[in-house]
Amino acid sequence: MPRELVALDIRKPVLRDYEDGSVPDGHVRVEVEFGSPKRGTELTMYRGDRMSGFPMGLGNMCVGRITEIGQGVEGCSVGDRVAGYGHLRETHTWRADRLYRMSERMTWKEAVCFDPAQFALSGIRDGQLRLGDRAAVFGLGAIGQMAAQMARMAGAVFVAVIEPIAARREIAVKNGADLALDPTVQNIGAELKKATGDKGVDVVIETSGSYQALHQAISGLAWGGNIAYVGWSKECKGGLDFGEDAHFIIPNIIFARACSDPNRDHPRWDFGRIMDVCWQLLSEGRLQCEDVVSPVAPFGESVQAYQDMDYYPEKSIKLGVEF
Repeated sequence: MPRELVALDIRKPVLRDYEDGSVPDGHVRVEVEFGSPKRGTELTMYRGDRMSGFPMGLGNMCVGRITEIGQGVEGCSVGDRVAGYGHLRETHTWRADRLYRMSERMTWKEAVCFDPAQFALSGIRDGQLRLGDRAAVFGLGAIGQMAAQMARMAGAVFVAVIEPIAARREIAVKNGADLALDPTVQNIGAELKKATGDKGVDVVIETSGSYQALHQAISGLAWGGNIAYVGWSKECKGGLDFGEDAHFIIPNIIFARACSDPNRDHPRWDFGRIMDVCWQLLSEGRLQCEDVVSPVAPFGESVQAYQDMDYYPEKSIKLGVEF
């Protein structure tokens, strides 16, 4: 009998059995080979920090091959390699028109970076990053890793990354960042000013959701610069003082969320276009994902791997699961 990873209650992950029924019209059955959870939003609900119903399926995207095809489905064949949204389980029954076809060259790690790439792209666009700008990315989970690469693609001549976990900083530098800073031991505002001739960065992409990070971002920003606030923050209980720097720097703080329509550039852009562009970039191998999806755990060990992701963030960037 197939198994799935679910949380029965707050921070109570288990593997449990389930049964597959027949494949409905317009759907396909997929045997899952790889998958990945979503650290930000998913963990927030898993920890009970935001309302969520339990039991709760754990995981965000899966990759596998089609094994059965329902009536009325065209353009799909048994054996096709596809990706889709869904929690970590050994099979999925997906609507055929919601599948993402994978090119021959595309890796499963690129496919499961689809979701973070969308939010990174919305931050880059809403932050109005332009050719020649200096940029900083705060937080180097999967979204921040994608954003740092996209900042360079968008034309930034300087990209700094800020993250307390050393392994994440190393990956970002390997993938093209110019400067990596540790906010636990460095004055980030001063370091960003120093690296930019005392001017500050033009655009910040803030993905951590930390108010301390937002405070540091403002202090390292150029006068009148933009901060794209991508992270899902919680209630502010300290760490942010708008009067210290913001009153003089007058930053533009722009809240960015890829899936909120109408898009700021409506009607030319919407969530569908963001998704299409991200899938194209990933399909063509233009974003480096190999070291971002790390570590990779066997599905049979996914309960422990998920708990490690929760309690020991230094052990992973974006957890991968192999079936």
